[in-house]
Amino acid sequence: MARGWESKSIEDQQEAAAARRASQAAPEVSSADAARQQERDALHLARARVLSDLQRACRPAHRGMLEQALADVDAKIDALKDRRS
Repeated sequence: MARGWESKSIEDQQEAAAARRASQAAPEVSSADAARQQERDALHLARARVLSDLQRACRPAHRGMLEQALADVDAKIDALKDRRS
């Protein structure tokens, strides 16, 4: 049985929308780039956690440990930036 004009038009619109979504999708990322991005995200999360802990720390020894951890995370972030260049 033949399709009606309206159902064909809707199907065409759906196909066009799917094609637009596919063309706007993020470009293919290499596995090395994805791993670097994942490592960078993990370091930024670790930095946020250390900063949060540092704001609540009371004991000088604990604060010192957290400050050292923060410096270490910052150094790793800087090393990732240098590797990218």
